[in-house]
Amino acid sequence: MSKNIIFWSGIVGVTLFVVAAILGGLQINDYSHISQYISESYTIDTPYGKALRFLAYFPCGLLLTFFAFSALKKFPKSNLIKVGFWGIGIFYGLATVIVSVFPCDSGCNKEFIDPSISQIIHNLTGLLTYIFVPASIIAIGLGLQKLKAQNNFARFSVFLGLFCFIFIGILLSNPNSNYTGLLQRIIEGSFIIWVVRCAFLIRGYQSKKIKNN
Repeated sequence: MSKNIIFWSGIVGVTLFVVAAILGGLQINDYSHISQYISESYTIDTPYGKALRFLAYFPCGLLLTFFAFSALKKFPKSNLIKVGFWGIGIFYGLATVIVSVFPCDSGCNKEFIDPSISQIIHNLTGLLTYIFVPASIIAIGLGLQKLKAQNNFARFSVFLGLFCFIFIGILLSNPNSNYTGLLQRIIEGSFIIWVVRCAFLIRGYQSKKIKNN
């Protein structure tokens, strides 16, 4: 697989996510990126929710899934690295596809009162994402450290994963606070930064260099 194809799948994937998150907020009067979840911008009843879900988030998820499974082939063989990239492919890539197909109820039903099946699937998928994606990033970092490969990226991955867990803990401790949107965007932004850095690493180095550098 061409490293340029892998690179662009990651870059385009996260770009779609960012653009969709910004545009989603613009369609709703008084929408707050500080206090409201990203999912609230594409709930079942938002004006352009369906377009955002199927023209942005759905292909974003497919591209990130492709990126994760393809990027694995450019890294040295390691069970930790393999588990990490599979985790990102499933719980970030495929999970983004799932939440685009199963959106929140109106207002994202934060109180979880009589939730629809779509809301239940959406919430469960999001929870799994926030548990397993940081763990997967840490696994990749630890796998690289064990092989003494790409030490800077390895340390960065471990640090970023731990950083995400701290903010996820803060978010889950009070999911109805006035800063849920900000906390979620810090977490999602961290995932995006990791994908971008990984993509540039792949584009800049052949797999042999990734292994031996």
